[in-house]
Formats: sequence, structure tokens, C-alpha cells
Amino acid sequence: MTSANANDLFSTRRAGVLLHPTCLPGTLGVLGAGARRFVDFLAASGITVWQTLPIGPTHLDLSPYQSLSAHAGNQDFIDMSELLQAGLLADAELAQPISESRQELLGIAAQRFFDGQGQGPNGLDLAGFDDFRARNDYWLGDFCLFSAIREVQESPGWLQWPEPLRDRDPEALQVFIDQNQSRLARIRFEQFLFTHQWQALRDYARNRGILLFGDIPIFVAHDSADVWANRHLFKLDAQGEPTVIAGVPPDYFSPDGQHWGNPLYNWNAMAGDGYQWWLERLESQRHLFDLIRIDHFRGLQAYWEIPAETPQPRFGYWAPGPADHFLQACFSRFPDLPLVAENLGIISDDVEELRKRFRLPGMTVMQFGFDGSPDNPHLLHNHQPRDLVYTGTHDNDTTLGWYRSLDDHTRRNVNDYLGTTGEGMPWPVIEAAFRSVCSLAVVPMQDFLGLGTEARFNTPGTIVNNWIWQLDWNFSEEDLSKRITAAVQRHGRLPQD
Repeated sequence: MTSANANDLFSTRRAGVLLHPTCLPGTLGVLGAGARRFVDFLAASGITVWQTLPIGPTHLDLSPYQSLSAHAGNQDFIDMSELLQAGLLADAELAQPISESRQELLGIAAQRFFDGQGQGPNGLDLAGFDDFRARNDYWLGDFCLFSAIREVQESPGWLQWPEPLRDRDPEALQVFIDQNQSRLARIRFEQFLFTHQWQALRDYARNRGILLFGDIPIFVAHDSADVWANRHLFKLDAQGEPTVIAGVPPDYFSPDGQHWGNPLYNWNAMAGDGYQWWLERLESQRHLFDLIRIDHFRGLQAYWEIPAETPQPRFGYWAPGPADHFLQACFSRFPDLPLVAENLGIISDDVEELRKRFRLPGMTVMQFGFDGSPDNPHLLHNHQPRDLVYTGTHDNDTTLGWYRSLDDHTRRNVNDYLGTTGEGMPWPVIEAAFRSVCSLAVVPMQDFLGLGTEARFNTPGTIVNNWIWQLDWNFSEEDLSKRITAAVQRHGRLPQD
């Protein structure tokens, strides 16, 4: 299954929700009954777009923007209860604490699967696995090998591996493969399971009129299969250390700027084969999502390059990105590529011109509109139909938390512009976003629930208490669905069949 045409997606007004799958409760995993329950809630509420953050496997900091792979799915999403239904696990095995035994149980299930002991519906069989492996050969082998070595070495990153493994010596890799067949089989099986369950969820959502909206971080983590297997495509020294680091200068997200830690691309090397690595990355995401956001789109025009020897963001400088040459390659391969440009932060005219040349929708955020300037692009009267409007993003406080933190002057500006006293916040902001001419209005689930700062998902520039908020189903789903549906209908955001 591939993604829909971008023009089709923006030919009608829609309402969306922003919720990462890790926010869904479920000790056995989230891609089964838990995710289907959320889809049912969205369908009952008139929401037709579900936006997530990147869904790859994470490091210990849990950030979805620092994944171990640009292609793989997060194995922690796998719903283990569906392995029970497929005859690959037993009730007694699932009775133990899953968080402590997930890897072991997946190993048991993999052994039974490859022994032909259990089979599931809709391609959860050996023939389906063979098809999956053939279609994903361009990334799957490197990822499985990287993940297996990482487990055995128990090291903080591939730079600390023994030199033959670090530098991908063929003989050393073959010895490792020969000695770790069952581990590699388990990791391949995990990715097959993730893809199978994700596609089942995507079908379930699509059958209820809901599209899935994904997110591609422009950069990848240094400790990733992508960098380890493709060192020539990144700005690294002979030992594999980054020579320059990605980040951003000071902006309204972070007054000191941000040091992201990601290595930067060697765009000249990437251009040498027509950006094949990126085209493969887009291919992976097209099979998972109907709509795809490129995070930090401005990095394609110019990116903030921080010297590794002086890692403070203020010592960085702008370096030219691949711009038109890159995007032309993308749309030449995928003419209907459904891309959205994340154009928040310090955005120069040339970045916006690049976005508009390729007719890419951009983003507006209600919380960013109240600096006192009537020309602020985030104010309702400056919105454009093909763009997206958000009450807030995963990097912001919740809208209620934001409103409560405003100084008196800014709060009066908000109230005057929206015609509200602030009562019932954040619903006046949600209603305004739905009223916007933007074709897609997206609301974080925390805002629909009216939650405060305690439900904030991420605070940029910090490394604690991020990515851990979870949805509590202890609210009246019917009452909230009715309220959302009324707002969706009131503002013409319920697509007609």
C-alpha cells in the first residue's frame, strides 16, 4: 500500500489529532486493541487524520527524533497479545512482566514462527515474511546486523565496538553472523511483526476514513544503522567521529540555540548517486503513511553547522543545503509524494521560496501568533488554504499550559483577537484553529482533553521528563467525541463521502 496523492489530501478541509503511539496505554504493546480503540474514538469524533512522531526504535532517552534507524519500526510497539492469537506464545508466557521479558518472548515466538508452529491471518506466515524480507532488503540486513552487534557489545555506540566490527570488516561481520543466527532471526522477525501490525492498523484506520500522517527527522542519529553502514554519506573523520554537528541557532524554541548531536550529511556524496539513500528512506515512509512531514525543512536550503571542537550552538554557521536539486530528485522518483514542510523557527525568504516552488504545505501554530505584529504568519488572518494549522506542537507546552503562563499583556492580546474571556481554554484556540482557512487543522490530544503543563510531551533543550506522557482513558469518550464532532461540523472539516 502506498500513500495518497498530496493534492487529494488538501482538496478538502480536515481535522487531525497529534498523538504519538507511545502515548497509548498498553503493557503488551500498542499496535493492537489499544490503537484500534483510539482509531474508533477518532472516527466517532469526525477526526480524519492521525499524526504521529517518527516511529523508529529509540535510544534510552526515548526521543523519536534520535532513532537507531531511518527505516525500522519500534519493536516496543508490537502488541504481544496478537502473538498469542497466532499461536506463537502461550498464556503463561505472557503472564510474566512484559517489560522485562519482551526480547526473550519475541525470541521464543520467532523460533516457533520459523519452525512453522504458528501462523496468523493476512500474511503473518513464512510466505509473507519472505515477501517482507525481499521488499526491504535495501535496509533490513544492515539494521539487523547493527542491532545484533549493539546487543552483544552492550556499548554506548558503534564507535566503541572492536575496530573490525566498527569498520565493517567483511570477515569479522561474517564470523559474527555465523555466531548469532538466532539473534539476527529474532530481529528480522520483530521488524516483520511491526510492519504486519502497522499495516493492519493502517487498513483499520483507512476503512474508517482516517489517514496516517508521519514525520521524518531531517537528520539521523550518529548511533544508527544508517551512519554505521554509510559513513561516506556523512561528515565524519577517519575514525567515524563527526567533524560537524547539527543544531539550530537561538530562536523562540530555545534562546541559547540547540545542539542536536546529529552528524551532518555529505550532500556532495549523496548527490553522486542521485540521493539514493534519501529516496529509499522516502520509499519506506510511503509504505507506512498517507502524508509525511519533513522535520526542519529549512535544513534543505541551509543548515546550522556546529564545529565538533566548539560544540556550543552560538559558534555555528549556515551551510548551503541541496535545495532544488534534492527535491527535484525526490519528485522525479515519486511524483505524488505527499510531503509537508515543517517551516518553524528562523525561516528566511529563500526557504519559503523553495517550499513554494514545490508547492509544499507549511505549518502555522496558534501559540506563535501573539507577538503583537499583525503580519505574524501564525495569526488566523494570514493563514493560507494549503497550509496546516496547529494549536501547538509536540515541542510546545499544552495550549492550556501556554495560556496560563502568558503575561497579562499577551493574554489580553489573545483574548481580544479570539473574542474570548479565556473561559473554557483551550477550546477557544481549538475553535479558532478549526475556523482557519488552512485545509488541515491538527490538535494535540492533550489539548482536546484540556490538560495543562503536566501533560507536556517534550521541552526542547532538556533531557529529562520528555516523551513519557500517556493517555488516560478515564474520560467520557462519548461526551468528548460529541464536542469534537460539533466543532468539526461547524467549521466544515468533516469530509463528505
